[in-house]
Amino acid sequence: MVSYVGFRVQHDNSRGPMKGGIRYHPQVEPDEVNALAQLMTWKTAVADIPYGGAKGGIGCSPKDLSFSELERLTRVFTQKIHDLIGVNTDVPAPDMGTNAQTMAWILDEYSKFHGYSPAVVTGKPIDLGGSLGRDAATGRGVVYATEALLAEHGKSVKGLTFAIQGFGNVGSWAAKLFHERGGKVVAVSDITGAVRNPNGIDIHALLQHKEATGKLADFSGADVMDSNDLLTQECDVLVPCALGGVLNRENAGDVRAKFVVEAANHPTDPDADEILSKKGVVILPDIYANAGGVTVSYFEWVQNIQGFMWDEDKVNAELKRYMTKAFHNIKGMCQSHDCNLRMGTFTLGVNRVARATLLRGWEA
Repeated sequence: MVSYVGFRVQHDNSRGPMKGGIRYHPQVEPDEVNALAQLMTWKTAVADIPYGGAKGGIGCSPKDLSFSELERLTRVFTQKIHDLIGVNTDVPAPDMGTNAQTMAWILDEYSKFHGYSPAVVTGKPIDLGGSLGRDAATGRGVVYATEALLAEHGKSVKGLTFAIQGFGNVGSWAAKLFHERGGKVVAVSDITGAVRNPNGIDIHALLQHKEATGKLADFSGADVMDSNDLLTQECDVLVPCALGGVLNRENAGDVRAKFVVEAANHPTDPDADEILSKKGVVILPDIYANAGGVTVSYFEWVQNIQGFMWDEDKVNAELKRYMTKAFHNIKGMCQSHDCNLRMGTFTLGVNRVARATLLRGWEA
């Protein structure tokens, strides 16, 4: 009999119900879940959506479990936490190793105890109250964030070159949308390998190739490259969309991009942050750059509570409005505190949480 350990960490609810993903991964442990819950508090505050931070997970290897085993695991986990989560308390979402189906099981199990409550989780299948545009939301948010950053520097996506590490949900959507806006994606990598083409890769063709073969290699429209060279590829904008800690003191000095857009969670470690800042590389921090996902999760929750669903154009237009407004708020912080984007972003988030805490009379 195998037993699994599950977690749900609730960090702060001064600004609203707690919000954060549930991940199924062998390395799920309390310290990591704690750190991620705290980051969600600052991320939702920066995006100016009415949530606090939470995170959860089960230490398991989902690829080694059958569909019915995953279902049983999810339902038992939900039975254990159903009185800790809720529409106005804590609203989970998918994360690494979980997806819309996982959310459907949580919704169903929760509803056995509390009645049908679609707003208790986000990232659901469309048929159960999921939002249009949620699938592309994080990648689309990365693009809107990048557009806001480039506009500040008098540039636009059109004609600039992009290198994208990670070609999963976030990386593939970001690549597709940069490509559609006239950006040149010159290098892409994922777990299977890496390809480059200095004249720009045809992203639609690459997506079809990956769909058909399951890998990036052997794509006729680009040359194979060493995955490790992607981060130091000649480009205007580097977009790490994969794992944390990929930019470090070993490789940061060799980065040739002028902008780094952190689509992954903490891809730049503190040493790299310092090295890149000294070189004049502009870093758009993760808690803003990848907030498109949680922002559209908020839209999904709002639609469920209203019992009225939006069309996809409205979802995308609202996402653009939120991402653009957040960037201008961050810039305002940077100007008044004379600091870089990361410090400005955290200052904005922490300030908002502190103000809400004081207003509610919770001061220590």
